[in-house]
Amino acid sequence: MDRQERMIKVGIAEKNIVSQPYLIRTSGLGSCVGLVLYDEEKKTAGLVHIMLPDSSLSRTGEYSPCKYADTAVKDLAEKLAERGCRKGALKAKLAGGAQMFPFQPSGMLNIGARNVAAVLEQLDTMKIPVISMDTGGSSGRTIEFNPATGKLSIFTVNQSAKTI
Repeated sequence: MDRQERMIKVGIAEKNIVSQPYLIRTSGLGSCVGLVLYDEEKKTAGLVHIMLPDSSLSRTGEYSPCKYADTAVKDLAEKLAERGCRKGALKAKLAGGAQMFPFQPSGMLNIGARNVAAVLEQLDTMKIPVISMDTGGSSGRTIEFNPATGKLSIFTVNQSAKTI
């Protein structure tokens, strides 16, 4: 099985879970946040592509829990527990949360910063430690996580790739 066959892709406002030897990837992280929760011992990880900070922003009563930070973090942790991961062993890595439009004021319209803050608040509430993160800036990102190594590769527009 080659690398492409092992790659599981996650779309906007979606989540998925993989175990080694599979890899998990999401693209198009501008103001969105890509959050990885993983259990090192189980070599299992989940990735969610979060669009907005708070489900109260929903214009309808029905929405995907993956779309909002206040529901996505808990939802992903629960799905990992269903797959045998230990909630107390989960660790987090995240990337994204850029301010994509420089003319935006830094307050309410800076969705990227608000997304990051909301994800960090949920992780703190759930007592999930953040191991590393690459957030902010003004460039889009693609991220790829390998549950076998616990490494998150980040591909940022107009920058060199890095691993955290």
